[in-house]
Amino acid sequence: MRKFALFAFNGDPMCFVHVLLNALDIKEKGHEVALVVEGSATKLVKLLSGGPGLEDFAQQNPQMHKMIADLFQQVKEADMISCVCQACSNMMGSLEDAKGLALPLCSELKGHPSMTRYIEEGYEIISF
Repeated sequence: MRKFALFAFNGDPMCFVHVLLNALDIKEKGHEVALVVEGSATKLVKLLSGGPGLEDFAQQNPQMHKMIADLFQQVKEADMISCVCQACSNMMGSLEDAKGLALPLCSELKGHPSMTRYIEEGYEIISF
């Protein structure tokens, strides 16, 4: 079994779908997955929590919204979400949404998650 830390930086919903698909696929193949939501990807937590600010996306892209929400729920239920960046989610206006979803927050690197921590724990880093 290998260990992979997927760092999702990109806030584009299409990119995030691929992060979620790959997380599920890697886990299904018997490996350990730690998903870290960073950078502009933290704004998607607001979309997934039903928080204000991204309603236009959900209305204009109902199929994509449903796909992201379903995949995110699967990843969350499989306990693959290692953390959401505290500093970035604060800047993107999604910190309270992350807290509302009971997602773990990381801030050990000047407010951000530390890749070094994952490397020291034996994870291979993949960034999106």
